[in-house]
Parts: sequence; structure tokens; C-alpha cells
Amino acid sequence: MIRPTLKIIAALSVLGFMLWGWQQTAQHMRQPAESLSLADYAAKKIQVLDRNATPLNITYQNRWNVHDYVPLHEIPEILQQVFVLSEDKRFYQHGGMDWIARSHAMWQNIKSLEVVRGASTITEQVVRIIYPRPRTFWSRWLEGFEATLYEQKYSKAEILEFYLNQVPYAGQKRGVVQAARYYFNRDLQTLNLKEMMALSVLVRSPSRLDLKKGTYEIERPIKDLAIRLLAMHLITADDYQAILTEPLRIHDFALPIKATHFVNYIQQNIVQSETPRYAKIRTTLDASLQKKITSILQQRLADLKTRQVGNGAVLVVNHQTQEILAWVNANNDAQFSHYDAITLPRQPGSTLKPLLYALALEKGWTAATLIDDSQLVTPVGTGLHTYQNYSRHHYGKLRLRDALGNSLNIPAIRAVQYIGAETFLKSLRQLGMYSLDATAEFYGEGLALGNGGVSLLELVQAYTVLANRGVFKPLQSQLYADSQMGEQIFSPQVASIIADILSDADARRLEFGRSTLLRLPIETAVKTGTSTDYHDAWTLGFNHRYTVGVWLGNLSQQPMTQVSGASGAALVLRAVFAELNRHEQTQPLYRSPDLVSVEICRDTGLPKNETCPSRMELFIASTEPTQAETKQVRQKALPPNRIYLRQPTEGLQIALDPRIADEFEQFKFELSTNPITQASHIDWLLDGEIIATTAPNIRHYLWSPIRGQHVIQARVWRDQATTLETAPITFFVK
Repeated sequence: MIRPTLKIIAALSVLGFMLWGWQQTAQHMRQPAESLSLADYAAKKIQVLDRNATPLNITYQNRWNVHDYVPLHEIPEILQQVFVLSEDKRFYQHGGMDWIARSHAMWQNIKSLEVVRGASTITEQVVRIIYPRPRTFWSRWLEGFEATLYEQKYSKAEILEFYLNQVPYAGQKRGVVQAARYYFNRDLQTLNLKEMMALSVLVRSPSRLDLKKGTYEIERPIKDLAIRLLAMHLITADDYQAILTEPLRIHDFALPIKATHFVNYIQQNIVQSETPRYAKIRTTLDASLQKKITSILQQRLADLKTRQVGNGAVLVVNHQTQEILAWVNANNDAQFSHYDAITLPRQPGSTLKPLLYALALEKGWTAATLIDDSQLVTPVGTGLHTYQNYSRHHYGKLRLRDALGNSLNIPAIRAVQYIGAETFLKSLRQLGMYSLDATAEFYGEGLALGNGGVSLLELVQAYTVLANRGVFKPLQSQLYADSQMGEQIFSPQVASIIADILSDADARRLEFGRSTLLRLPIETAVKTGTSTDYHDAWTLGFNHRYTVGVWLGNLSQQPMTQVSGASGAALVLRAVFAELNRHEQTQPLYRSPDLVSVEICRDTGLPKNETCPSRMELFIASTEPTQAETKQVRQKALPPNRIYLRQPTEGLQIALDPRIADEFEQFKFELSTNPITQASHIDWLLDGEIIATTAPNIRHYLWSPIRGQHVIQARVWRDQATTLETAPITFFVK
């Protein structure tokens, strides 16, 4: 009686233990993932691609490989066979667990008194990849049953595809694509047989067999695998000998193109709501063009290295689509290479002048309007500022076309006086120049000459408005982005006239000559700019399709050695357009059909006559000159015969030079130049006393300064009883 009772108790105990074990197994088992697809995975780091899907950055910081995932049919069949034979030779026969392999592994582990073989199937490894656990017998037990559930839910092809894309390697790499790139800098299709075998063997112990540490350890397991492949007739005898004799050649991976700053710009400007939806961003950048322009810019920087040029940048836009095609930074000075010269505000020099004159045309000036290019002195605080042209030469009255074409400073100041600094600043912000964040009073009239900092990105954006018939549209950096409605900033007629002036070699002859780098084979509007003391050299240009901006300078803020926009950056722009136009059909710049062409006198801007040299000029319909008109500078008109002192200005403070004897120092009192009818002479009154009398055509007087506060006034005698007097001006001599 005792013996049967003990058997029953033992049986019940075993049964109870099995029930408990099954209960624990069922309790800790995890159900298969809803999907093996990672389409909805919220990537931690975004991969940026060019317009043709060329990767511009590589990241391994995501949990899953979502950037280099390839479908099974794109993985070479021999690579699939090698993996199956190496990792799970009965993969296509078992239902998730390979009991034969498990029993063999258990026997080897028992004999060795340690775990020397795992015998995990590919499906069990997939389970382990999805649900990582500590490597214990219990976790192996659970993985087997979970693998069975995966086999019931997914096909062998789905399981193998997931595995080959997510199997972990060293250096946070996942999947065979990343491993092939990491170790061999190769695509899957270009791997040789031994490299494929190495990838399959590496998954057994990615850290111990890491090829970056050496290839000796992996040669033996590769040979063993080769013997099995040969026995199964999956490789030939020649293949086998090649595997034994050819060494594994390890190559570090390098991106096909460098666009670090553009990638940073993309990542900083991704809309947050889009981040969970996209693991990859397809951008507008053209990697091939990027590479060519990088080479152009690097060569130019090398040529200018002795002239203290440390950094440069080029931005290329297709303004027909507003797509950014190239975003290039290059450096002689690597210390500042992490700065993006395309987005950093710098003084733009004369590159703002086309935008200023566009406003003047909108307000009423024409390309034939005469502007006075003579010495100009304006008050600044309690002092005076004398404006100079780049060449230090004055041309007198000349047409707006020539003033802009030759980039003269004094006419630009007269233009901003006509427009108003506040209006000009408002317009620049409409064009996207948000770096100009101070007040109009802060910049003053110097804004016309580029005394406020703007970026190359902002300048190119603004020039696309001139290229696009006066319409502002934001630049696009992502392919297939929703197009935005444009805002009309300038009329198509005004944009056409400015483009025509900037492409006119004759208009720039005074300062630049006719045969210069600015005259391109295909009609192109070009404008240069140089900031104070050669800190920045710019050239901007656009043709019928492309807008290009070039900047040279030093991010260290050191000046260059007499490198201007025309002498330094223009050659880069010319080379870039040569590359852009290589396969383009020649087309002219857009010209508005609402413009009329009139032959005018070069000197007066009036209709042609028999005594004057002439040229054709463009006008907005109804603004062209007639014989009855006299085209003068359309500044704020002064009442007839009103006179005023141009110098000194109210509150001016003059300091005597201690290096010069006081009796040899002189200061010029200067009267306005507006016409005065029937004047006989001019009296100059200082502190109420007449100190000099000049003829009516002599509008200035040189005075020997005396320390102290003074009041100056000029009195113009029209006859013996009638006079015109200026307002009294108080100034100080120290």
C-alpha cells in the first residue's frame, strides 16, 4: 500500500510542478508584436537625404534600424543562404524552435559544464531583439514558445527580412546594410563571398569578433562555414580557395558628400509634429552639385589664402521652384569650420542697393532719373560724416542706371533719403531679412551701404524676389513641401528694370570697366558688395532659373588683404554659373511686356536729340520722358529760393588738431546749392558780425576756427533792399 501511494504522490508532484511551470510560462510569455513593420516608428534621430535619396548624414542613435532598412528581395540570395546555414540551417523546416539543435546544444553544455552553445533559431533571435532579456535558461525557455507564436503570425520571409535588418553588430550598428558599410564601406550588392560570410559569423559575438579590432579571430569560423557551404554545393572549389587565401580588407565608412551645415539647418527647422512620422527627410539638395561647388570654392580659397581669406560660402537656389540646390561652406581656417557662414549675419556692403533702387522706382524714379554724385556730408550726432564712393571719385549728375550699375555710394544715400530709412528697413524685413532687428534710427542712412548685418541665406532669398518678377516666396529645403502663396513686393516691371541694370555691362563701365568677370555668357544679373576694411566680399547673381550667392571673409573677424566682391567672390560665382548652365538651354532674363523702350540722351535722361550721345532705356509705361520734361533728382523739393547751411550742422562739435598750429587750421562753411535768382553777393555772419563776403556763385567760406560756442548764418543779397537768410546754426569749437 505504501509503494503505490508514493508513486501517486510523486506523479501528482510532477504534474503540479508542470502545471506551475506552464502557469509561470503563460504568465511571462509576451504576445507577438502587432507588426514587424517599422513604418510608424518614432525615430529619435532623423536621417537627411538629398533629392535623389543620397544620405547626407548617418545616425545610429535610434533603437531600430529605420534608415537602412531594405526589403528581402533586395538582399542578395547567397547572403540569405549563408545566414540561414550559419545561424539556423533548419529555418524553413521548424515552427519556431529547433528541438534537434536544442538537444545537441544541451548535451554539449552538460559535457562542458557551462553554456558553450545556444542553438537559438533565427525566429528566437528575432524575439530576443524585440524583447531583450537577461541571457538565462528561463529566458531561453520563454523565447522558444514565443518564437512559435511568431511563426504562427508571420511568414518565414517576414521573419528573415526583419532579422537581417535588425540583427545587432558592434558600434550600435544594426542589420547587414549598416554592417557592410561599417566594416567594408560597401553596398550589399558589391560584397564578395568572404565578406558576406564574415557578416553572418560576426552576429555570434559582435564584440569579440569585431573586425575593427582585427581579422585573425574570425578566419577559423569563416573556414568552418566555407566547408559546410562547399559540402552543400552552394559554393565552388574555386570559391572555397579564394575564401581561404583572400584577406578581409576593412575600410572606414565615409559619406559620399559633405553637407553638415545643411543637415543641421534641416534638423533645426523640422516641424515638431512631423518628427514622429518621418525617419527620413528628402531634401531639395543636389549632392552631385554640392560636391562640384565645394571643389570650386575650396580651390578659390586655396588661391586666396595668401590674401588672408579664411572662409567662404555658396548658396544656390532654383528660383523657379525656390528649392535650395547647394549649401556649401569651405575653410582655410578649420578653427571656425563648425560655424555656418550661410546663416551668420555679416555686413552686406553694396548688395542691398538693388533693393533700395527698386523701392525708388516703385515710388516714382525711373532708370533715367538723374542723381547727384557729388561730395556729401551729413550730420552724425554732434559730428559730420563724409560719404565716399569706393573709388573716391565723383561723377556729378548721372542716371539711376549708372548709379546702381557702378554701385556708387553717394547716389545710394540720396536714394535712401528719398525713400526714408524706415521704409527701406520695413521692405528689407518683408524680403526676409529678420537679422536687421534694430530700429531705423539705429541704422540711419548707412543702411543703404550695408551697415546692418544680414546672412547669405537672407540675401539670396531677397534676390529671388527680383528674379521672380517681384514675388516673395520662402526658400524650400524639403522636397515635396507644400508650396506657399507668394507676396508681391515689387511690381514685375520694377523687378525687370533692376535685373536689366544688373546685367548691363555698359551700366557698370565707370567703376568696373566693360570686360570683367561680371559679364557672363548667359544673361545674368550680378551685384557685388564689399564691407568696411575688406571684412566681407559678396557676389550675388541670378539668371532665368538660378540664384547664386557667394561670400568670402574670415569668421575670426580679421580683414582680408584687399579682396573685394569683384576681385574675390565674382570668380566663384562665374564658375558656379558655368556648372549650372552646362546642360541648360540658353534663355534671357524675364522682361515685363508692360515696359517701353525709349532712346534717351545719356547725359540728361531726356528724349534723344541730334546733339547728345544716346542709348535705349526701359520705362514703366506712362513714366517715359517727354520733350517738355526736365528730369531732375526727385528728392524732397525745397521751396523756391530757400537756402540753408549744409555745413556746419546744428550742435556740431569741432575739435582743433593739437599737431597743427591754430592759425593754419580751417573749417568750411557751406551753403546749399539750390538756385537763387538775381543774387548780388553773400555775407557770412559769425556771432552776428560779418566776417566775409563772397560772390553769389561761391557758396562756401574757409574760416579759421576759434574755441568756444558760435552761431553762424549766411545772408544772400538779391538787391540793395532784399535778402535771403539761412536759419542760425549753433556749433562748438573745442
